[in-house]
Amino acid sequence: MERDTIAAISTPIGEGAISIVRLSGPKAIAITNELFSKKDLEQVESHTIHYGKIIDPETGDIAEEVMVSVMRAPKTFTREDVVEINCHGGMVSVNRVLEIILSKNARLAEPGEFTKRAFLNGRIDLSQAEAVMDLIRAKTDKAMSVALKQMDGRLSGLIKRLRQELLETVAHVEVNIDYPEYDDVEEMSHQMMREKTQKVHDEIERLLQVAKQGKILREGLATAIIGRPNVGKSSLMNALVQENKAIVTEVAGTTRDIIEEYVNVRGVPLKLVDTAGIRETEDIVEKIGVERSRKVLKESDLILLVLNYNEELMEEDKKLFEAIQGLEYIVIVNKTDLPQKLDMDEVNHLAAGSPVITAALIKEAGIDELEAAIAQTFFAGEIDTGDVTYVSNVRHIQLLKQAKQALEDAMQGLEIAMPLDIVQIDVTRTWELLGEIIGDTASDSLIDQLFSQFCLGK
Repeated sequence: MERDTIAAISTPIGEGAISIVRLSGPKAIAITNELFSKKDLEQVESHTIHYGKIIDPETGDIAEEVMVSVMRAPKTFTREDVVEINCHGGMVSVNRVLEIILSKNARLAEPGEFTKRAFLNGRIDLSQAEAVMDLIRAKTDKAMSVALKQMDGRLSGLIKRLRQELLETVAHVEVNIDYPEYDDVEEMSHQMMREKTQKVHDEIERLLQVAKQGKILREGLATAIIGRPNVGKSSLMNALVQENKAIVTEVAGTTRDIIEEYVNVRGVPLKLVDTAGIRETEDIVEKIGVERSRKVLKESDLILLVLNYNEELMEEDKKLFEAIQGLEYIVIVNKTDLPQKLDMDEVNHLAAGSPVITAALIKEAGIDELEAAIAQTFFAGEIDTGDVTYVSNVRHIQLLKQAKQALEDAMQGLEIAMPLDIVQIDVTRTWELLGEIIGDTASDSLIDQLFSQFCLGK
C-alpha cells in the first residue's frame, strides 16, 4: 500500500529569515511541481535547490518567492522523496504555502511523523530516533555531543552486539540439547551459558553505572537553592545565570515564588530553582512560597545551601541542615567580604563531609570553586563524552535494569543447576528487553506514543 504524502512547517513559529515547508512521500515532487513556476522539478537532479515562485492554483497569483530543495529516495532522511520549500520567514507566507500544498493531495503530518517514517523505513532505529529529539532539546554542548553519538548509532551498535551474543548462545544451547551425541554436551552448554550471561550482564552494568550521568546531561540537574531570607540565594542564582533573572533586595522575604532558570556549568545543564526562604511566616503569599520550597527540596538532585558569613549560625540554619541530611548538597558560605561572625568549624561539622565553598556572591567570588565542586560531585571532575557510551533516556535505563535482573535470574538458575531450557527463558527475555531499546521488539502502541512527543514537522 502506497503511503500518503505528508507536509508540515519544519521551522519554529515566529518571524525569521527563512521558514521551511517540508514534504515527504511518493508524490512530494509531483505536488510541488504543479505549483512551481520556473522548472520541471521532476526532471532535475536529486539533492539540488532551485529558485522560483509558488503559484496559487485558485487565483493564478504568486503566493511566495521560494527556493525548493529536491531530494529523491532512498538517500533522504525518510528514505522517501523529500522536498523542502524555503519561504520568507513569517507566519503569513509560510502558512499560505502550506495551505496550497495541503490542497493538492498532501496531508498535514502528525507530530514526529517524518522521523517515524525514517524509523519504519529502516533509516534509523528507535534509539536513534529518540536521539533526534534529545539533540533538539540539548541545553549544553556536552548534551548535544551525547545525542549526536546516539544518533550516529553508538548505543544501537552496542545493543545489537549484546543481542547477537545472547541469540548465538541460545541457538548453540538448543542445538546441543536437541543433539546430545556426546556425554560432555550438557557441561559445555552450562559453561557457555554462564560465560555469555556474565559477559552481557557486565556490559549492561557498565552502561547503568554511567546512566545517572547521561540522564543529567539529557535532562539537567534539578538544583534547589535554599537558605534563610537575605543570605544571598538570589545573588547566587544571578551569578550563575550571569543576568538578573531573580529580584535581589535588602528586604527579607522578597522572593515569594519559585524562579527556574537553566544554566551551563562545565557542560552540565543545571535547572536552578531559586526558592522562597524556608522560615515560619504569617504572610499568606510568602507561606505558599515556603510550602512549595519544601516540595522542591524533596524533588531536587542537588541542593545549594547558602549561609551568611556575617551572621552567627541560627536555629533556622541548623533545621535546614537537618532537612537535607541524606541528600546531595553543597554548602555556600556567602558574604565573606564582610566581617566574620559565622563559626566555620561548626559549619564543617554540620556539613558532614559535603563540600563547603566560601564566596562573596555579590562580587561573583567563589563561583569557579562552586562549579568545580558540582562537576566533582556528579562526574568525578571531568565529563567524558568521547569513548563513553552514555545511556540518558529514562525508557532505556528502565529496560536495561529489567534486562540486568533477567540475566541475574538466569545466572542464579545456573548456580542451582536448573535445566537449561528453563534458564533460556530468562536469557530470551533479556534479548527481547534489549530489542525494545532499538525498536526490534517494541509494540506499535509504544512506537506511536514515542513519536507523538516530537514536534510537528520533525
